[in-house]
Amino acid sequence: MEIIQKYFTELTPTQIAQFSKLKELYQDWNLKINVVSRKDIDELYLRHVLHSLAIAKVIQFKPGSKVMDVGTGGGFPGIPLAILFPDTQFHLVDSIGKKLKVVKDVIEGLGLENVTTTHGRVEDVKDTYDFIVSRAVAQMETFVRWTKGRIAKKQNHDLKNGILYLKGGDLTEELQRYTSATLYDLPAYFEEPFFETKKVVHLGMKFQ
Repeated sequence: MEIIQKYFTELTPTQIAQFSKLKELYQDWNLKINVVSRKDIDELYLRHVLHSLAIAKVIQFKPGSKVMDVGTGGGFPGIPLAILFPDTQFHLVDSIGKKLKVVKDVIEGLGLENVTTTHGRVEDVKDTYDFIVSRAVAQMETFVRWTKGRIAKKQNHDLKNGILYLKGGDLTEELQRYTSATLYDLPAYFEEPFFETKKVVHLGMKFQ
């Protein structure tokens, strides 16, 4: 938990309490379902929570914004971002029911009122969002295809509406056709070796 407060110094008492409770909630669930890999549960705040919050170093979501987390898995990056931005609406989508069961339980346990969930494929979601966030659930080209038509046209942020994708490694080939993509290297924000090759990729609405 200290690592979160190291990089996010202005958390409210409610946010501190919610972040603190995350480990206990995930540890309980991990005994029943392997939501977070066994080796990662001890590094939950570094590898999952802080990694999710890297998006908040790139953008501050405005009150009333709508954000969809595609392939949320155990709730990352959606749940940490929902704690940090209580006035933003988050919609967490995953096609694996047992993972969403965990997500719903964590949302309830934290008392988050700005999060909804859908068990299904993103292609079946009809709404539009300011931003779509995710942690490397597919190649960018596939992800763009899945989320086509889900980005709202009205701009409310300085950063153009679009995709904010947490990715690692060399993305040169994968992003070749996306000339407008902007890469934010995470070592610019976090000093831990875990973030050495990790990035936030922003892809604005026109996607080319």
